[in-house]
Amino acid sequence: MANVYTTVGKQMVVDQIDGTKATPTFKVAWGTGAGTAVVGDTTLFTEASETRVTTTQSQPAADKNQFLGTITADGSKTITNAGIFDAASSGNMYLKSDFTGIALVLGDSIQFTFTLQQT
Repeated sequence: MANVYTTVGKQMVVDQIDGTKATPTFKVAWGTGAGTAVVGDTTLFTEASETRVTTTQSQPAADKNQFLGTITADGSKTITNAGIFDAASSGNMYLKSDFTGIALVLGDSIQFTFTLQQT
């Protein structure tokens, strides 16, 4: 299992800090493909058909941002990865995680919590 702060995500945060890019409304998406997340990734392995969901954001500590979002399955599938994006489609992927597949059927949901710690 890998959890990564992507290279593009780091670049976007720098742009937000220096004011060249506005802070977006973050979305969570999930995927069904196989692989291990790496910092150079820009997409999910195989993004699933569900609409990306707007996250609820919080700051649980001075150096942490947390993104929470729940996606509900529109059919049977096995979810293997998820990510945080700055757009409802395409856009930039800031964070990505892969994990052991979770089999779902229509109406099942997964609540994702991503925590970004600036160290």
